Amino acid sequence: MNVPRITVAALGAFVAYFVLGGLMFGLSPLKNEFRNFPAVYRSEEGIKSVMPAGMAAMFVAILVLAVIYAMLYRGGSGVAEGARFGALIGVFSVCAFVVHNYVNLNIGLKLTIGQAAAYLVEWIVVGIVIGIIYRPAIAR
Repeated sequence: MNVPRITVAALGAFVAYFVLGGLMFGLSPLKNEFRNFPAVYRSEEGIKSVMPAGMAAMFVAILVLAVIYAMLYRGGSGVAEGARFGALIGVFSVCAFVVHNYVNLNIGLKLTIGQAAAYLVEWIVVGIVIGIIYRPAIAR
């Protein structure tokens, strides 16, 4: 494994995750959907107070994904390998968290579908960024 490239891939994917998330959740109609459930979701001010911890946790999560990608990487196009990896992570995320939250939390189907689409796209892009940046260590 190429540790420096894993780290750079994780940093790049982290930036992509938050840029895309900001666009998909902050500048789309989904932003207003969250407001429909004030007993479930924090206010914007409340989110800002815990955002540093959330960002740190997301970086660790993406770093773990970059390590898993490096462990599974067999060569080939970084874009294609990354997209396939990201799609698998995206489907896992939608099934294990988005639908799980729909079952357990008192939120609407419209928000659930919006989150499912947004997270699937986000994780595919994260996988692609990891795939583009990561390169295995050169054998010596």
